[in-house]
Amino acid sequence: MSEILSETPQGVRTEARERGGSGTAVTAVTAVTGQDGRPLGARAIRTRTKLLECTQELLTERQARDVSVVEIARRAGTSPATFYQYFADIEEATLELASAAAEEVPAILEPLAASWTGPSGLAAARTVVDAFVRHWDQHHAALLFRNVAAEQGDRRFQKVRIRALHPVLRELAKKIESTHGGAKAAGIHPVAAAAALAAILERLAAYHQELELLGVSREQLVETCARILHQIVTGRIAT
Repeated sequence: MSEILSETPQGVRTEARERGGSGTAVTAVTAVTGQDGRPLGARAIRTRTKLLECTQELLTERQARDVSVVEIARRAGTSPATFYQYFADIEEATLELASAAAEEVPAILEPLAASWTGPSGLAAARTVVDAFVRHWDQHHAALLFRNVAAEQGDRRFQKVRIRALHPVLRELAKKIESTHGGAKAAGIHPVAAAAALAAILERLAAYHQELELLGVSREQLVETCARILHQIVTGRIAT
């Protein structure tokens, strides 16, 4: 039996055990720890969770550079010293928020498993796009922080972003290849097409509120993006 510690945000230790012969891998969170590496009790975990919630709230309300540990601690009803028991800085807290958001992505893509032929295919595409936009609306501050930090070369945030986007690329590529019957023959590489669609999804989900200022409603954005998604995946224009 081999044991591998996966890369996770500071304070959350995940242990994956692979048992030889069966090929079964079991992953479980074994401990939530503070900065000193000690496992946290139930009360400390509640405090830590509250600090994360307040970090997310403040990042939603203002620019990241304008958020301070003092403000986060005050809103959480505790002290800056307590914040530093759990996180090295605001970036580390935001990294954990982004990592938690990444865990939701596979569920968003579940409609890709259904058949996309006929009218139900466009409905499935709408469900995927709507869920993706809702995901961004819920975690907008942390995901935007993640993307900016990743583009600036922060390896921690790059890894979290990759972990979030890989399921999107993988499932879209599988769907494109299956519906096109070997899409490369038609001049479409499934992974390249999946990457293009993922970029559209992420960009529009991140900035759909700005598009609303140009007269594009959320519903129109979802419908347009869903039709693009459906057409590329199936090779057909939905009617």
